[in-house]
Amino acid sequence: MIQHLTSLPVLLPMLAGVILLMPPCGKNKQIRRFSSVALSFITLLASVLLLLQVKEMGSTTYAIGDWQAPFGIVLFADPLSTLLVSLTSLLGLTCALYACAGDDEKGSFYHPLLHFLVLGVNGAFLTGDAFNLFVFFEVLLIASYSLLMHGGDKHNTRAALQYVIMNLVGSAIFLIALGILYGVLGTLNMADMANKITDLQGDDVYLAKIGGLLLLVVFALKGALLPLHLWLPNTYATAMPVVAALFAIMTKVGVYSMMRVYTLIFGDEAGELSHMAQSWLWWLALATIVMGAIGVLASKDMRKLVANLVIVSVGTLVALVAVQTEEASAAAIFYLVHSTLVTAALFLLADMIGIQRGKVADRITIGRPVTQPILLGGAFAIAAITVIGMPPLSGFIGKVWLLKATFESEYGGIFWTLYLLASLALLVGISKAGSTVFWHHQNKGQDNAEPVKAHKYQVSALLIVLLGSPLMVIFAGNMSEYAIEAAKQLHDFSANISVVLGEAK
Repeated sequence: MIQHLTSLPVLLPMLAGVILLMPPCGKNKQIRRFSSVALSFITLLASVLLLLQVKEMGSTTYAIGDWQAPFGIVLFADPLSTLLVSLTSLLGLTCALYACAGDDEKGSFYHPLLHFLVLGVNGAFLTGDAFNLFVFFEVLLIASYSLLMHGGDKHNTRAALQYVIMNLVGSAIFLIALGILYGVLGTLNMADMANKITDLQGDDVYLAKIGGLLLLVVFALKGALLPLHLWLPNTYATAMPVVAALFAIMTKVGVYSMMRVYTLIFGDEAGELSHMAQSWLWWLALATIVMGAIGVLASKDMRKLVANLVIVSVGTLVALVAVQTEEASAAAIFYLVHSTLVTAALFLLADMIGIQRGKVADRITIGRPVTQPILLGGAFAIAAITVIGMPPLSGFIGKVWLLKATFESEYGGIFWTLYLLASLALLVGISKAGSTVFWHHQNKGQDNAEPVKAHKYQVSALLIVLLGSPLMVIFAGNMSEYAIEAAKQLHDFSANISVVLGEAK
């Protein structure tokens, strides 16, 4: 069983999706809900066990059908990929539990689609092959198309259409890039690509550069990097909040792909193509941070505000990827976990606040007070302190670490200035939203709707992701050590090549 553990975070969600489509799960609501949560927990358990195994025994590969790299399909589990797989599985469990309060009844097949999305994301994190990265991208995208329409209206349809069109274009570009790189290198196994790219000469170098830059376009689209970020605010703001919370991990797939491709394939050992995307990543990241901060200040409802916070987090992560040092990668890993959990928590909070405020919903304007001000106000305060980066929560640790990692970089001075100004903008925008929603109430003309309290499943799911920040502070030493080790192995060119290709040789 241990040797097959690497495949379980991919196989279990696939099996769960199929089971939930069949009787009795497909017919009975209570059985479907219980089965979805139980299967999500099993997937999380398998992911954590894989993480512990990799931590103890080191990076490992799993050759499907026992066809070894570079010819067979290989899954590659290292500290970074297993951490992100565990994060995805945790988010899947949270969103499955939250939807059991009633959101899963607003459309068809919510629970199977959730598991198929987790399948695609986990596969993208674990694959060691560029073509199968494309395959898993398509799996998660197909599931996301349907989830966007879950409980939707004409606004969802318009946003989903934009999302679908842009991602179809991105998929076509992805295939073109892979075709160019395969024509030049004769392989799409990432470790084998990294091994062969150092030997390129003449026109092949320029062709490989074209392929690499086309991949940058694809990953920028998937990660919502400016100017390819325009789909994200409307898409996330019009989707059901529980779906948007699940989508908090999807932009990180694009960022992870940048980390893997531009560190391993086009990293220090790539000869003329070494760090070819670095200058592009820097300026695009800085522009994305600025645009996201402006979006936060301009947001008129809480879901749009959180969607713009996702854009700021993407810009920050890509700036750290652009530094391309072990310290910056370690800071990025810590910040990625922190930002994913807090934005997911804020999406769920926006939903709970909107339900309790009646007709005003989650708009940042004076309206009916929430029914549970202590619970939701306290949760919002914790999430706000976390996302702004104030002590003593995980956002402060992540902010100090990323500032330290970028201090001596090429564009460090510009990054510091823009990032700190963006942090100030976030402070102003989130403070305005919180004070308007929780402190300013309209006493006249309120609707006469019955007070609504948060369901126990919603509160439980919110606590799961909200407690991530204080736990990351309590276990900051362990988390930091793990992030440093994951970054070290990410940048260890020889070790990555030998783990994947060792048996083939």
